[in-house]
Amino acid sequence: MLIHPWDAPHDDSEWQQWLAVHDFGQLAVNGLPGEPPHVQPLHFAYDAERGEAVTHLARPNPLWPALLANPEVVLSVVDDYVYVSGPWQAAPDVPSEHGVPTSFYAAVQLRCHAHVVDDPSEKAELLNHQVGHFQPEGGSARAAVGEVPYGRMLPGIRGLRLEVTGVRAKFKYAGRQTEEVKDRIAEQLANRAGPRDTAALEHLQRRRTS
Repeated sequence: MLIHPWDAPHDDSEWQQWLAVHDFGQLAVNGLPGEPPHVQPLHFAYDAERGEAVTHLARPNPLWPALLANPEVVLSVVDDYVYVSGPWQAAPDVPSEHGVPTSFYAAVQLRCHAHVVDDPSEKAELLNHQVGHFQPEGGSARAAVGEVPYGRMLPGIRGLRLEVTGVRAKFKYAGRQTEEVKDRIAEQLANRAGPRDTAALEHLQRRRTS
């Protein structure tokens, strides 16, 4: 992922705060020799203090042999993306039809060393942590070995602890444009009010002032 200086996070807290509430992504695993990569959509829970993300997958998932052969993986998250029309980006001294269309988006890529969790007690702990992240209000029984309702399901899954070894993050929101062009883009996003336009506008305005 190309990251220009004007699209880079201002600090680690920017991407960490964004990732804390964008917890669905794609896990990319190198394929076995002669095979393409595996790309698995999944929910995960990221823990900034521990520097890891936790998740789980069904035991029959075909990616396990490739992951065990090479546990270096990438967890990729992209959201708050919008299409930006060319005229919105035109410089003041050129015709509007000469403006260059582009995409705005936020993206975080975590390079990780994957640790497979097969111990039943550790899997239950991992599942309870993940459910607690997504369901802080409770309402579901805790997973525990040998206990209903989830104990009997533990053999059917494998847990994953993704130890973060590197981070690439990007917030592409008109960082290189003039203030006049940013004003125009902000106005157009507000007027269009399409899916994710509000989030994109918030990013644009936040990064102008921070």
